[in-house]
Amino acid sequence: MSNALAIATVTQALALQIGQNLRPEIDLAVNVETRRPPAEPPADPTITVFLYQVTPNAALRNQDLPTRAPDGTLLKRPAAALDLHYLITCYGDEMELVGQRLLGCVVRALHETPVLSRELIEAAAALPHLAGSDLASSAQRVRFTPTQMDVDETSKLWGMLHQTPYALSVVYQAALVLLEGTGTPVEGEPVLHRTVRALPDRNVQLAASGRDPARDGPGGRAS
Repeated sequence: MSNALAIATVTQALALQIGQNLRPEIDLAVNVETRRPPAEPPADPTITVFLYQVTPNAALRNQDLPTRAPDGTLLKRPAAALDLHYLITCYGDEMELVGQRLLGCVVRALHETPVLSRELIEAAAALPHLAGSDLASSAQRVRFTPTQMDVDETSKLWGMLHQTPYALSVVYQAALVLLEGTGTPVEGEPVLHRTVRALPDRNVQLAASGRDPARDGPGGRAS
C-alpha cells in the first residue's frame, strides 16, 4: 500500500532507471525529462517520460469491497488499484540515428530489469517534491510491460497531443500501484467468549457405489 505520491514516484523512478542504463552504448549527455513530448523537437539528445493515462487495474479493482457498513462506518481502509501508461519518446540527431540508439537502450533496460528496485524508488522519493512518499515500503512491486499498439492506436494517442509532431516512441504499462486511503477503520467488537460444539449430522447419505453393505463382506465380495 502507498500514499497519494506513489504515481509521481513511479514516474520519477522510471526516469532515473532509464537515465542510469544508457551506457555502454550511449556516450552522449542525454536529458531524461518527465514531461509530455515537446511541440518543438529538442536540439540535444532527449528522452521524455510522459504519463498519458491512468486506469483501474482489472484484476484488483474490486478486491477491497465493501469498505463501509450500511450506516457509512469505515470497516477497512480502501485501496485504489491502478495501472499507469507511459509514452517514452526519444529525440536526437537523425543523421546519426541518435533517437533509435536511445530507444534501443530504453527497451533493453526495461526488458532486463522490468521491476522498479527499492533503491531507485528511494532515490526518487528523496527529491524535495516527493518528500513523504512511502512507495519504497510497499510490498507490491511495480512492473513495466511493453504495450503493443497498431498504427490506428498510435495515431489516436499522438492526436491527443495537440500540435505535437510524432517522434520515435514506445509505450509501457506499469502495474501495480495501490493507493491506500487515509481513514481509520472502526475496530471490531471484542470477542467475549468462544463456544465450540460438535453435533452429529443425522442426515448423512451414502452415495450409491454398486455395493450392498448388507451382502458384501469386509473384502468387498459377497459373503
